Amino acid sequence: MVIKDIQFRLKDGREALLRSPKEEDIESTLEYLVVSAGETEYILRYPEECSRYTAESEKILFEQKNKSPNEAMVMCIVDGKVVGNCDITFFKKLKTRHRASIAIALISEFWNEGIGTKMLQEMIRLAEAREYVTQIELDVVEGNSRARHLYEKMGFRITGVRPNAIRLKDGTFLNEYMMVREITR
Repeated sequence: MVIKDIQFRLKDGREALLRSPKEEDIESTLEYLVVSAGETEYILRYPEECSRYTAESEKILFEQKNKSPNEAMVMCIVDGKVVGNCDITFFKKLKTRHRASIAIALISEFWNEGIGTKMLQEMIRLAEAREYVTQIELDVVEGNSRARHLYEKMGFRITGVRPNAIRLKDGTFLNEYMMVREITR
């Protein structure tokens, strides 16, 4: 599904734009994927794994997200560059259509600028507009206190744990916490 453009000002005064992905975002997105993967252990990929992403695969993904009635992606553009993205997937089956799942990432230079909040607000708005959706779900990796704080501020709470869900290159295991935000109607 296509998201209406949202312009806003970052805390540092720069202009930002949230919008659905476009073909013109492909090269910047490929750079963003590598940069974001290298900045933290909390993204579920390493930079060397980003070679699987190609201009063609991103074009297909963007088209899929924009055409889908059950998925949406929003990109954050600052100074013409992709600096973050967030997507939502609505479950389709009768027994699970009350659920939606969110994923979010942001380049560290833009942490604490209000982008994560703005992206999550848009995904929550989309979920609230769905008649059957009563909960939004996301995962957060152990130790990612910055993200966890944002999610809790947005009304998410921890509902479960996947022990040792993440294994870092050095062999360290990290838990992954499932978080849910209920939608009251």
